[in-house]
Amino acid sequence: MTRPSRDPLSLTPVELDELAAKLDAVRDDIFSQRGRSDAQYIRRVVALQRGLEMTGRACMIFSRHKPLWWAGVGCLSVGKILENMEIGHNVLHGQWDWMNDKEIHSTTWEWDFVAPSAGWQRTHNETHHTWTNVLGKDRDVGYNVLRMDPDQPWKPVNLLNPVINLFLAPAFEWGIAIYDVELDQFFAGNKSGRATFEDFKRVMKKLGRQSAKDFVVSPLLASLTGSGKASIKGFLAANVIRNVWAHAVIFCGHFPDGAETFTEKDIENESRGHWYRRQAMGSANIDGSRLMHFMSGNLSFQIEHHLFPDMPSNRLAQIAPRVKEICQQYGIRYTSGPLPRQVFQAWRKVVRLALP
Repeated sequence: MTRPSRDPLSLTPVELDELAAKLDAVRDDIFSQRGRSDAQYIRRVVALQRGLEMTGRACMIFSRHKPLWWAGVGCLSVGKILENMEIGHNVLHGQWDWMNDKEIHSTTWEWDFVAPSAGWQRTHNETHHTWTNVLGKDRDVGYNVLRMDPDQPWKPVNLLNPVINLFLAPAFEWGIAIYDVELDQFFAGNKSGRATFEDFKRVMKKLGRQSAKDFVVSPLLASLTGSGKASIKGFLAANVIRNVWAHAVIFCGHFPDGAETFTEKDIENESRGHWYRRQAMGSANIDGSRLMHFMSGNLSFQIEHHLFPDMPSNRLAQIAPRVKEICQQYGIRYTSGPLPRQVFQAWRKVVRLALP
């Protein structure tokens, strides 16, 4: 973790403009380099993911044999993680739209997740990335079920913070699907009943497709070899593993020590420099190997991702040293740490803020 040598909140308008110019230059440099190698990268990842999924599903047909069950769970777990993290999340951010490939495009991709892509893009891309960690605007601060900042009013139900989070992790895709319906906005009068109902219908339709694929069609095929029950258990295990991993990576991105929150007053008359500063201060990276970065969808570079959400994920590691240096120049804390520490700090916050 890099600690600031000056107060980033005291930056003058001129300094904030300089900060914006330097970060814009980083973005422009990478975007001018996008080309064949980047397109080959994402197509290779898609091919790898599909190969893993096909192999995993084939193993599940014969999953009454323990070695094949374990092989199937392993392939499916990795395949689902890659589909959600390195492919789905990043494709839906428009990171690969410049390729003009209809198959790998933010307007056509539907991911292997209960939450429909369109609803997630609205709550994540449009709301969370615009108002990152602004209390009262960024609904991702606790996802409406957890108290994750001391400035959020305490309620008796917050005593259940640890219990709720314990159940949220293995069921993360379900939690996100419900969250994207925005029931809180409906009850607050900010969303019409019709819009809420339409979102709910989309979730149920997606739920039907996901359930049919993993828990009906595949187990029926597996039942021909006497592996029906084992197949259901295998798909359940793979989905839980994917959910727990996604939950850990996401929570490490915004809730460990050092990730700041903001008030609506803080964003009044916000310039591009202000916005960049808030994105960097409100995010946290995860240190690790290339494999860990790959399996996290490069969300281990959460600071860089929040500064440039539409930058191809394979480029984030390349710009991280430059971003860190710029942050240091302007006294902006560059929060980063190993996965176990970041997970521990996020969970410690969950437990601590359960109390008044």
